Amino acid sequence: MAGVGVAPRLAALGGTGEGAPSPHRPLHDKIHTMPRALIIAYGNPLRSDDGVAWRAADELEDKIVGAGVEILRTHQLAPELAETVSRFEAVIFIDAAAAGESNGHPGELRCAQVGLSEGPVRFSHQLSPASVIALARQLYAASPRAYAVTLTGECFDHGEALSPVVAAALPALVTRIEALIEQLVSPATVPPDSDKH
Repeated sequence: MAGVGVAPRLAALGGTGEGAPSPHRPLHDKIHTMPRALIIAYGNPLRSDDGVAWRAADELEDKIVGAGVEILRTHQLAPELAETVSRFEAVIFIDAAAAGESNGHPGELRCAQVGLSEGPVRFSHQLSPASVIALARQLYAASPRAYAVTLTGECFDHGEALSPVVAAALPALVTRIEALIEQLVSPATVPPDSDKH
């Protein structure tokens, strides 16, 4: 949706439950020592399959437990996100892709490591994940590990309902992001560079 800009809704996950932190190791120590991950779900929830990232974010909020993971929902990637991204050790971008040769068929799930954009970043109201990471590096000397997880959509018309093929693939999208988060916050494992399903 053009002109909307960044409309983030941050949700800090974990550490907000009913129980008190362990007296042996305070919760703030755990947060400080764990890698912090940011999930950026972007797209337009009023344009059918373009809202799949927001749907995934809703489900992930209910499933992901553990401090150090935050979810941000936005309509598009803007330069202002570079500062937010710079505060995290890992970032996962979730988006819907239009069907085509490079994005595969509707319902296809892809995960790829985000590389830095070549050359200077052009400022605009809508950036790519690589441009956001490049800006974070240029402006804040930050180099978070970043991954883009996309689900190829079928219908981008006005409406809030997902197409049947995308709705059927939503659980696999959520599961893939859960696994990626687990790998990113565990220092013993390194996520794969890319895959597709």
